[in-house]
Amino acid sequence: MLDASLIAAAGRPFAGLELGGTKCVCTLATGPDAILDQRTVPTTRPEETLPAILAILEEWDARGGFVALGIASFGPLQLNPAAADYGCILATPKPGWPGADIVGTLAGPFAVPVAFDTDVNGAALAEMLWGCGQGMQDFAYVTVGTGVGVGLIVHGAPTRGIGHSEIGHIRVPRLAGDDFVSACPYHPDCVEGLASGTALRARLGDRLPSDLPPNDPVWAPIVDALAAMAHAMVCSTGPLRIAMGGGVLAGQPHLIGRINAALRDSLAGYMHLPNPDHYVVAPALGAQAGPMGSIALACMALAQAATAA
Repeated sequence: MLDASLIAAAGRPFAGLELGGTKCVCTLATGPDAILDQRTVPTTRPEETLPAILAILEEWDARGGFVALGIASFGPLQLNPAAADYGCILATPKPGWPGADIVGTLAGPFAVPVAFDTDVNGAALAEMLWGCGQGMQDFAYVTVGTGVGVGLIVHGAPTRGIGHSEIGHIRVPRLAGDDFVSACPYHPDCVEGLASGTALRARLGDRLPSDLPPNDPVWAPIVDALAAMAHAMVCSTGPLRIAMGGGVLAGQPHLIGRINAALRDSLAGYMHLPNPDHYVVAPALGAQAGPMGSIALACMALAQAATAA
């Protein structure tokens, strides 16, 4: 389990990189209340974005260095250290990024412990370290933005198996009467295809999400799909709490309460939820959950290095 005291004892700050679909956030910090530097690099093509990030790391290294590096990236990712393509992005639809060597390019020049994971796993660990998941070893963080990503922590560690969690792509029953054409090119009825920001924009046509009242009918299939996803997580790994953030939910705070209610109705009394009215919550770190996720990964890298020493 991550321990905030490790950060306090480190002596030097941690460097963290959150690689997102539209921007990358580079953070030098010892925690959310002690951010020494934070810069944004546009996510364009690897040959442009990665050298710009590397230049920031080199500047920080020259100014006194950092004790560990955490890289939290959009995926899918190769996270198996034994694989030949470890540290690379896999079959993403982002042009130019499939096969991009993230760890080799960004971590290779620095002799510090490194951790590499998904952006949502990093955000989940940050919420467990500093936010709404403190004291919990079983926790989930969901981001509903361009896609739907889930950071799933079971017994204190991100899930692995054949790969990292892709719960945003589980297939769910459609709300009765919903004939929307899925926004996911792979699945006709997965959560991402039905309830992501991309799906919402397609459902709205010329309308803007910010113009919609809470009772607009477009929210019903969004709530239904996200509650079905939460139901699946409750019945499989049983997180003690689910934090849901991202642009769609941040702009519509009424959705959290509706998802809680829909989840309770879906479970129908079969599973007991701790604090059922507030089981699905907004992330306590807000927009800093992602950037602090990379710092939490750096802390994990240092802890693993200390254990191996």
